[in-house]
Amino acid sequence: MKATREECRWLYNHFLEQRKNAWEHDQQSISMYDQIKTLPRLKQERSSLNVVHSQVLQDVAIRIDLAFEAFFRRKADEKPGYPRFRGAGRYDSFTYTQSGFAIVDDRLRLSKIGDIKIKLHRPIIGDVKTLTIRKTATNKWYAGFSCEIEAQTLPESNETVGIDVGLETFATMSTGEKVDNPQFFRVDERALAKAQRKVSKKETPEDKYQKVVAHIYERIANRRSDFSHKLSRSIVNRFGIIAIEDLSINRMVHNHCLAKSIADAAWGQFAVCLAYKAENAGRQYIAVNPAYTSQDCSRCGHRQPMPLSEREFNCPCCGLVLNRDHNASLNILAIGLDSLGLVPRSPCFLDMGAATEPTIERRRRIPLS
Repeated sequence: MKATREECRWLYNHFLEQRKNAWEHDQQSISMYDQIKTLPRLKQERSSLNVVHSQVLQDVAIRIDLAFEAFFRRKADEKPGYPRFRGAGRYDSFTYTQSGFAIVDDRLRLSKIGDIKIKLHRPIIGDVKTLTIRKTATNKWYAGFSCEIEAQTLPESNETVGIDVGLETFATMSTGEKVDNPQFFRVDERALAKAQRKVSKKETPEDKYQKVVAHIYERIANRRSDFSHKLSRSIVNRFGIIAIEDLSINRMVHNHCLAKSIADAAWGQFAVCLAYKAENAGRQYIAVNPAYTSQDCSRCGHRQPMPLSEREFNCPCCGLVLNRDHNASLNILAIGLDSLGLVPRSPCFLDMGAATEPTIERRRRIPLS
């Protein structure tokens, strides 16, 4: 597999150089199909390419094309990221797009590579479309199958929820429930800094502590992913309509004071898990504009400035006193219901300072599945 990965890396750099030179010298654009057509000739010139399955080589051209598409669609106010050449060890995966692989007993059979013993952690469901072999920084190999399956809808639920994400608490729900921020990076930050210092000082063989650094990063990523999947699953199982902020995280991390904490929270990963799980379960998922959700009163709609240091919302018009994040989550839910044609009669009802879920009125019938 190492040889296949290195040949794919060489081909990636070759295709990138080909496109770069064609534009700089002749002002011509080379398409993905033009590059795929050159593969038979390249195999004759570079015999080592023959040890790689044809569809794996074609996928390299697809990746180059996607990289340029991403480069050209970037917004004008963002720094463009031109595709980069891949150095040794910087090409960590390859993909079989249609065929060339099969599972035989406890082994994965790969064309041009052979049989590899695997640990199948769960049965494969649905029609397998692609297979991606990936190597991690800790020298672990993973096989990821992309499958087409039927939606597995859950029983209908009339419960609704608005979710406000934050740093003090990871998520505050319109039901009043709060989810603590686990801060996985902060927990391992000291151990990571210690390992990185040893790498920089080179007191011991460098490779040893580079692996330690890679293991710490992998542990943080695994814990964060596990948290996002479990929390999103519990929410999708419970609520029929889920409204959450549509945050521009790439812009938020430009604040150097909060960038590390925002990246550690991984709101984007949580939103992605929530979105695809909701779609598969037949739930309604709505990403709403977060503008003024923290500044508007969830009872009367009065708007007032709310600096980040103020954690309690005090409305001078209706007298509402509510936690800042809880107030925002009620506004998020109200906006989400309105976008579906389900309008709250009142954003919230308070009794002795306790908020309850909004009563909704149906303007038109919208199925949850």
